[in-house]
Amino acid sequence: MDVFTRECLAIEVGQRLQGTDVVAALNRIRESGRVPGILFCDNGSEFTSQILDLWAYHNKVKIEFSRPGKPTDNAFIESFNGTFRDECLNAHWFESLKKAKMKIATWQREYNESRPHRALGETAPAEFARQHWTKQESRRENTAGD
Repeated sequence: MDVFTRECLAIEVGQRLQGTDVVAALNRIRESGRVPGILFCDNGSEFTSQILDLWAYHNKVKIEFSRPGKPTDNAFIESFNGTFRDECLNAHWFESLKKAKMKIATWQREYNESRPHRALGETAPAEFARQHWTKQESRRENTAGD
């Protein structure tokens, strides 16, 4: 999750996710041009893996771990996880991993594109991000001509 735009950038679906799965997701995000400056993580084995540490080092990304037993250290993702659990995971019966991936991808798209967010002035995360990046590009173009 991008804590600025509140966009859900990736949800990995699987039975036993590992550091390689996290790195694969981060590489897909990076390919879209969005490399995070900081990763906020819990202390799960997929986040404390050597491969994720190497990825962060090579991409100049800082990793900040929440303290054990302190979910408020990562309140944005904890809030998102609760919403995801209530609205998607608890609302559906997944007959297969393939069907789970499809339903979760649909929920993610709806969350990003159709769901207004109070912290974003009742704008959906994807629209907020588009507006932000458009303003940033406009500022760069205006200062380039000076």
